[in-house]
Amino acid sequence: MTFEEIKQQDEQNIMQTYGRFQLALVSGHGATAVDCTGKEYIDFTSGIGVNSLGYCDAKWTQAVSQQAATLQHTSNLYYNPVQTKLAETLCKLTGFSKVFFGNSGAEANECAIKLARKYSADQYGEARSEIVTLQNSFHGRTVTTLAATGQDGFHANFQPLTTGFSYAETNIESVKACVNANTCAVFIELIQGEGGVLPLEPEFVKELASFCKERDILLMVDEVQTGVGRTGALYCYQNYGIVPDVITSAKGLGGGLPIGACLCAERLAGVMSAGMHGSTFGGNPVVCAGALAVLERIGNKDFMAEVKAKGKYFTDKLTAMDEIEFVRGMGMMLGAKLKAGTAKEIAQKCAENGLLVLTAKDMLRFLPPLTIRYEEIDKGLKILKETIG
Repeated sequence: MTFEEIKQQDEQNIMQTYGRFQLALVSGHGATAVDCTGKEYIDFTSGIGVNSLGYCDAKWTQAVSQQAATLQHTSNLYYNPVQTKLAETLCKLTGFSKVFFGNSGAEANECAIKLARKYSADQYGEARSEIVTLQNSFHGRTVTTLAATGQDGFHANFQPLTTGFSYAETNIESVKACVNANTCAVFIELIQGEGGVLPLEPEFVKELASFCKERDILLMVDEVQTGVGRTGALYCYQNYGIVPDVITSAKGLGGGLPIGACLCAERLAGVMSAGMHGSTFGGNPVVCAGALAVLERIGNKDFMAEVKAKGKYFTDKLTAMDEIEFVRGMGMMLGAKLKAGTAKEIAQKCAENGLLVLTAKDMLRFLPPLTIRYEEIDKGLKILKETIG
């Protein structure tokens, strides 16, 4: 099919909820995507942080293919060894006690919200159900995770949203002002990705962890975008020297297949019982096989050190560009502020020139595959330099 045929088919049959770039991707290898005309693109997006091993990694593809040919799906009414192995691997790597599998970051966050409210209802009564999130946060697009999102722009047109959320500024005084006798949890992103690639200050995060612990308020960290090696640690909370009560994971965990995971500490292990939560496709064996291949590849210190080194290399190269005002982020989750032009305009021009980049507010956002080679970084940055120069 030609691009125009694909575009027409999209416009006639798909709800127009996406502001698409004018290209149609049909294949990929490593950090290179290929469109329907055969044009190649260096991909600094990895499907918004999903393709952690790049396109069609050989071992990932083999694991997924073998599982699809063995057992593609089974109900969660039955045990499945691929699912249990993934759960064990995640718990061993993180130190968390239990995991629930869903299909997306929003589902993982829904589970975290239910877990926090159930724990507090058991311990203190059902009135203790309110959750504090941060202004400028993003937690998903369901009615409840939209309510958790601290950006008014996402709330418009979808009222009434789920109640019980308040939004603090990113400082401990503001959080304290939002917390009351009915607060059961504080839910944060350590780097606000959709909010402009904004890392939280380490001092604030440590103060918050202590504050929550003193009051038996659950500290929950949304690691949907920051997790699975993206920031140079398996999960970003490890960079901050804290241990949350709950973390959520998705995106890069599946390596390209839909997955969500909610992990909890030992003291929360028995909060949810049979019938209280569920997911038809959560923990699907094919998806779990892909996630195991991802963790086998990245779940070690050497790989994390490589991500940090590539992130520094990427940051230094961006910072050296006269057209860029500043760079912020962590590991391979980076944002760059342009001195001139809008991020959206530059992202569109980059695509025309063979480079895929993201935006977040007024920032260019970069989430390349964790396996990207230095020569691919150089090639992509050369295109970026020529585009903004």
